Amino acid sequence: MNLLEQIKLSAKKHNKRIVLPEGSEERTLKAADILISKKIAQITLLGDPDAIMSESEKFGLTNIKNAKIVDPLNNPDKERYTDMMVQIRKNKGLTLAEAEKLIEDPLYLATMMIKAGDADGEVAGAMNSTGDVLRPAFQYVKTKPGISVVSGAFIMILKNREYGEEGLIVFADCAVHPDPTESELAEIAVATASTTRAIAGFEPKIAMLSFSTKGSAKHPMVDKVVNATRIASEMAPDVQIEGELQADAAIVESIGKSKAPGSKIAGAANVLIFPNLECGNIAYKLVQRLAGAEAIGPVLQGMAAPINDLSRGCSISDIVNLVAITANQAAEK
Repeated sequence: MNLLEQIKLSAKKHNKRIVLPEGSEERTLKAADILISKKIAQITLLGDPDAIMSESEKFGLTNIKNAKIVDPLNNPDKERYTDMMVQIRKNKGLTLAEAEKLIEDPLYLATMMIKAGDADGEVAGAMNSTGDVLRPAFQYVKTKPGISVVSGAFIMILKNREYGEEGLIVFADCAVHPDPTESELAEIAVATASTTRAIAGFEPKIAMLSFSTKGSAKHPMVDKVVNATRIASEMAPDVQIEGELQADAAIVESIGKSKAPGSKIAGAANVLIFPNLECGNIAYKLVQRLAGAEAIGPVLQGMAAPINDLSRGCSISDIVNLVAITANQAAEK
């Protein structure tokens, strides 16, 4: 059984409530039909019920009748959600009239359903930009306690099973935060440990990457990684974290033993934390293209509840996979 099959099987066991704000979009509807038929998650679609059912009939989607459909313009919970919005954002000057307008936006409605405990997670982005998807999430769901930064992890599935966890390595941050401080870098490492356990299903062995291994180079950029390693270890003493390590020392056993003798992580790392977004984004794309690795993600991490963003060029299977991942994140939470 491959990783994606394991993720879907795990999601079925958890039976989480995932809301899809782009309810009448063709790929989203077709994905929802698959998700319902395979019982991967309980699906809530946001949009005009008549339009959703009409599109479903047009595409022959027989399972959509088993989805929960919520109309943003005629929602019986509108008053409850708008009151919550005003309470949360009153210090920012949000008025009731403004909240009543915002809650008609499916992206805001989805976020408030999660905040109110009426949904466990959200997947969107087939029709909306990343900024539009994440703005309501930052404003209302916010980040986990002790975490101030949202980041993006990729699960890299390598053809060579010699590396990582039998060919699985988690990379972060490859998608969100351009230049984290040492404290933010530590938070990214801790958040990635949670993602690794929830999605990849193995115990993280985290290498904090640098161009130096254990003091082989001196530079403020190295100091940042050293300090981030210390902070992360203090934040999560139950997680195996080590740094600073060069990439080869982190993943190649012989080099790890040579450059960092006595280390439990060097040469055996299955999670790589990059010092900034530039390094992480370049690295995952090079590994994907040159090594023929499959890259699952980005999985957004650090939010108080799982809200994941799709590419607007996503496929139906991309949506199905990301809903399953989101359901697992919700279960871990």
